[in-house]
Amino acid sequence: MLKVTEIYKSIQGESRFAGYPCIFIRLTGCNLRCSYCDTRYAYNKGKDMSIAQILDNIKPFKTKLVQITGGEPLLQKETPQLAQKLLSLGYKVLIGTNGTQDISKIDKRVVKLMDIKCPDSKESEKILWGNLRHLKINDEIKFVLCGRKDYSFAKSIVNKYGLTKSTRVVFSPSFKTLSSNKLAGWILKDGLGIRLGLQIHKYLNLA
Repeated sequence: MLKVTEIYKSIQGESRFAGYPCIFIRLTGCNLRCSYCDTRYAYNKGKDMSIAQILDNIKPFKTKLVQITGGEPLLQKETPQLAQKLLSLGYKVLIGTNGTQDISKIDKRVVKLMDIKCPDSKESEKILWGNLRHLKINDEIKFVLCGRKDYSFAKSIVNKYGLTKSTRVVFSPSFKTLSSNKLAGWILKDGLGIRLGLQIHKYLNLA
């Protein structure tokens, strides 16, 4: 069984799949309490559902792009099995993770969207750095930035681990905290080979 907060279809707002219709399976529970978290309602409660019940719920949505998200979905032991079942049914599967749980147990065909938390999140010390070696070029690392200190931190991590050579890197401004124009200026000035990521769904007032 998996504890599920919600299942819905919307426009994917982030990653290289931004703009596409996507099914979101939001699992319950998170081991972090980021300062800017916009899904605090997923910390607890939720509904117990079997993988079969989840699959029945997503059938009517008529799209083959699905993201398993949270909370932190890898806290639940059946998440890898859910991903594998979705893959076997022909879905393109994304998983959003905060980087504190072992991602090696996830099928290599799943696109991992992994956060690295910056200092202003108040949770930057908890990442499992060993996860970096399991990321491929089709996966993504996202840094959510609240200000210049976070930007400097993110830039130093990108350079230290040579992240742009092994995977895709996204710098995303914390919504209504850091101006996207300001962040774009920093990226252009420093000549970083990374992508500016905006949360399209928020600009569209979608979930």
